[in-house]
Amino acid sequence: MRERNPAIQQSRIPPCPLAHFPSHCIVTPTERSTLSSDECRRLVPELAHTSNPNVWVSRFRDREKGWILSIATHAEPGSKKLSLGGFRIAPQERTDAPGFDPDREAIGLAMGMEEKVYWSRLIHVGGPLAQRDMRRIVGGKCVLQPTPDARVGQPHDFELLDWAIDCFRAFEKESGVHLTTGQDLGHGVMSDGKTQSLDYLSRRFAGSVDADTSQPTGEGNYYVLVGMLRALGIPIQKATVGMIGLGNIGRHIFERLHADGATVFAVESNATRREAAEAAGARVWDASGKDELLRQPIQALVVNAAGGTLDSHTVDACVTNAKLRVICGSENLVMPDPSGAETLRRAH
Repeated sequence: MRERNPAIQQSRIPPCPLAHFPSHCIVTPTERSTLSSDECRRLVPELAHTSNPNVWVSRFRDREKGWILSIATHAEPGSKKLSLGGFRIAPQERTDAPGFDPDREAIGLAMGMEEKVYWSRLIHVGGPLAQRDMRRIVGGKCVLQPTPDARVGQPHDFELLDWAIDCFRAFEKESGVHLTTGQDLGHGVMSDGKTQSLDYLSRRFAGSVDADTSQPTGEGNYYVLVGMLRALGIPIQKATVGMIGLGNIGRHIFERLHADGATVFAVESNATRREAAEAAGARVWDASGKDELLRQPIQALVVNAAGGTLDSHTVDACVTNAKLRVICGSENLVMPDPSGAETLRRAH
C-alpha cells in the first residue's frame, strides 16, 4: 500500500483556525490561504444576490508541484456543518479557459450546490441520512487544479490524490466544517491501470462518498426534458434533440432518447463516445461542430459538458434557431454571462 504524502504533516506550524479568518498561513511546502465571505462576494459578485450570500474558501497550494486545491463552502467556520459537493479535478478544457481561477470555480459550484440543498430541504427530498441531517447540510465544492503529469491516469496521480486527502484532513481540523464530497469531473482509472480514483479516495478519507451519481442525475435530467417538451405538446418519441456532451450523464440521457425513438444530434469531444453514438444512429460532431449542431431543426438542447457551454455566441445561435423551444441540462457554470438567461427568456 502506498504511503500518504507527508507534505502537510512534516514541518507543520500550529494550525490556523478559519474562524479567525487569517490572511495567510503556510504549511511547508503547502501554502494555505483563506477568503472571507466578503472577499468571496467581491470575487464572485453574483453571490451577493443569492439566498445564502455567505461562502468561505480555503486554498491549498503545493509550492513545489504547482497543484492548487480550492475548497468553497457555505458552512460557517466552526459550525460543524456538512459541506456537500463533489471533488472536481478540473479538466483541461476548464483550466485552459481564459480567466480560470479555482477559487472562482469553487465558489460558483458551491452556489449551485446550495441551491440544490435549498430545494431538497424545501420539498423534503432526500434519503434517510439526508433527512436526518438536513439542517446541517449546506452547499460546497472542492476544485483541484492539477499539473498535466498528475491528472488521473498520469504518472503522479497517486501523489496528487495523497496530497489532496491531506488537505481535506487539514481543512476539517482547522475549519470546524465536515466535508462530504465525491464524484465530479476528472475521475477515472489511475496510472496502475486498475484503481478507480474514487475508490482510492473513499478508502482514505471518511468524507468521500464512493458512488456514481451520474445515473440519477441523468435520469432526473431526462424527465425534466420530457416534461418540458410535453408542456409544449411535443411527445418525446417525435422530438428532435440536440445534445452537447455525451459523458456519464449525457450518455444516460442519450440511451433513454434512443430507446424512445427520438432523433438526436450531438457534439462530443471524445472520439470513442462519438463512434458509439453514431453507431446508435445519431449524427455527431466533435467540439468544433457546435455551430453546425445549433443550425439543425432541433426542438430541445440538452447541455452536459464541462462548463461554459452557453456562452454569448451560443446563446445568440439558440435565439436564431426558430425550432428550438427548450434548453435544459445538468451542466454546472454553464453560462459565463448571466445576462444570457434573460436573452433566452425574451426569445421564448
